[in-house]
Amino acid sequence: MEYLEDGEQQSTPIWAIFSDLMAALVGILVLILVWVIGVQVELSQSLEEEKAKREAEQQRRIALEQALEDPLTKGLVTFQNGRIGISGNVLFELNSDQLQADGEEVLEALVTPLQTYLAQHEELLMISGFTDDLPMHSGNRYQDNWGLSAQRALTVTRTLMELGLPNDRVFAAAFGPHHPAVPNMDAESRARNRRVEISTVPLVPETPANAGAEN
Repeated sequence: MEYLEDGEQQSTPIWAIFSDLMAALVGILVLILVWVIGVQVELSQSLEEEKAKREAEQQRRIALEQALEDPLTKGLVTFQNGRIGISGNVLFELNSDQLQADGEEVLEALVTPLQTYLAQHEELLMISGFTDDLPMHSGNRYQDNWGLSAQRALTVTRTLMELGLPNDRVFAAAFGPHHPAVPNMDAESRARNRRVEISTVPLVPETPANAGAEN
């Protein structure tokens, strides 16, 4: 502090204190603004990435539907939400895992379009078996619907591979009575739920770590 001629101390001017406070406040506001801009940029990038994923998924579905134009036109299969549906009544007799002649014809019609699709997309095909909610009849070789749906999925998977689909791009899954297409209300609805679906799954690139784990 400076001293006046009469010995009194000279206090810091109010305007200087106010100026320091304003400078600090401006600094804080700048930091907040930078943070807000950063959050907005990150959010915008996330939205763009999500949009790109949805567009890519839509393009994959369109490509698969186009590849299935012939069997869809003939009414051999259904296509909904990116999943190919085949009626269990066409593929198998009730409570059986033996492929019927009509079912094999349907699978033969699917092989070429599925081969075309797999050649253009790095994806896998998941073959899923579903049943209705009725318990197994006594004397059936399967204890429950899980076993039946699993074997049906395996039968379709093996048949598709025998018909020409690459073994390393197809796998089977079983869901039993779960995830019905419609509520199990009557014979008609249960018939719709006895089905096999084919859906696409992204192919995860093999890494050195994965390769070492397999060995």
